[in-house]
Amino acid sequence: MSGEISDIHTNLALPRTSATLTLRIIKSFEYRTERNLVLHNVNLETTTVARLKDLARQAVVTQPGWKPYRNVVLDTMKLYTKAHGAKMDNLIINLNHEDWILGDDTKTLADYGFENETEVSFFNGELYEAFKANPQVS
Repeated sequence: MSGEISDIHTNLALPRTSATLTLRIIKSFEYRTERNLVLHNVNLETTTVARLKDLARQAVVTQPGWKPYRNVVLDTMKLYTKAHGAKMDNLIINLNHEDWILGDDTKTLADYGFENETEVSFFNGELYEAFKANPQVS
């Protein structure tokens, strides 16, 4: 039905077995250096946090344009926002909601409440802790 506005929100437009996710790969919190990696057809019911980390690391190593990110130790993921959710005040990462850190690598993305168009940040945990202690940007 072309020309009609759909009543389906984008987070419900695709099944949980074929979601699109945006990973915000963060190189520097201080300089707000990040790049988005969009992953399509992710099965939220079977993909674990560990597998998502592996997919992101593999993309950084193999895809063009990621060379400046290859020396960053990426070890921590944190939910940034879900589709139609409020964006954070901090443009690089949300500093509140420590419970949004994906701390259990064995849990599936569905266990963490992921849905289509969820955004998650992927970064170095030590750099994050240092930035939280002194959230200054240059």
